[in-house]
Amino acid sequence: MNATPPRIDCMKCRHYYVTWDPAFPRGCRAFGFKTRALPSQTVLSSSGKACMNFEPKPPSASSKK
Repeated sequence: MNATPPRIDCMKCRHYYVTWDPAFPRGCRAFGFKTRALPSQTVLSSSGKACMNFEPKPPSASSKK
């Protein structure tokens, strides 16, 4: 029985960033790469495992009000 790995939302991760490179607009600071897809999808397709470096972003100042 194949269990589907959990879907990781990179946009909620502190390591995710948007690059200036139009060919590779998304990046992951934890793994140190840029990609066209979400970094978690790239990690899953290349390793077969869900991203293990996900860390939630800290609350923003505007959400603390």
